[in-house]
Amino acid sequence: MPASSSMSKHQQFARCLESSHVSASAPFHWLSLAFKDIANAPILSLVYGLVFTLIPATIMYFVYQFDTHLVILPAVVAFALIGPAFAAGLYDVAWELEKGHKPTLFHSLKSMFRNPAGEWGFAFLLMVIMIVWMRLAALIHALYPNVVNPSFEQLSAFLTLGTIVGGILLVTVFAISAFTPQIMMERRVDLMTAVISSINAVKTNAAAMIVWAGLILCLVFVGFITGTAGFIVIMPLLSYASWHAYIAVIKTKKPRGYE
Repeated sequence: MPASSSMSKHQQFARCLESSHVSASAPFHWLSLAFKDIANAPILSLVYGLVFTLIPATIMYFVYQFDTHLVILPAVVAFALIGPAFAAGLYDVAWELEKGHKPTLFHSLKSMFRNPAGEWGFAFLLMVIMIVWMRLAALIHALYPNVVNPSFEQLSAFLTLGTIVGGILLVTVFAISAFTPQIMMERRVDLMTAVISSINAVKTNAAAMIVWAGLILCLVFVGFITGTAGFIVIMPLLSYASWHAYIAVIKTKKPRGYE
């Protein structure tokens, strides 16, 4: 009996949750549902939107105030650590709306501790990837031509290698983070199960994920060109849409009605 129980627990570790196939236009539907979530929980959305907006605004303030980029790395590391926790709060709001409940700030804050080991482990994983990128960027920068006005030909090696390495890391981060936080919060599974399931889901829905990544980049760009003020709406919007993406893509035993 103990051996059987041990084997069962072992089988539960680092498994891959099944995923559904969605159309390439599905991300637009997720965004439309996210707008409805904002309309149904405007105050909570505003509270979390303000918190998320303060983070990039603070980073930009220190960069301009001290005229140095040295504050960016520690600031982004801090965001990587606390960002997933606040995103979990927004996922909880969308989840409560899905269940027909009235979301509250207290309930959403409690959701940040539903799977603390997994959530902090995920934040640490993102931080490690980010530090690796910073080190690689420093090495790639060594290829930058040591001339005042380099030509495109002189810049080609620097630009090519930087684009390839940056692209690989961006795709990697997107694949492991697209569904990992949502899976860990609702299913309370281990980090490896969530990461493997997220990567598989992204691979299964490559077309939809390319569209979704493009929409995220466009909205984040809008957030920065508005002086970070746009993030007040954009961050709740993306978080709610990410929850609906999770509902649509990661399979459950029972069908879900809020898709």
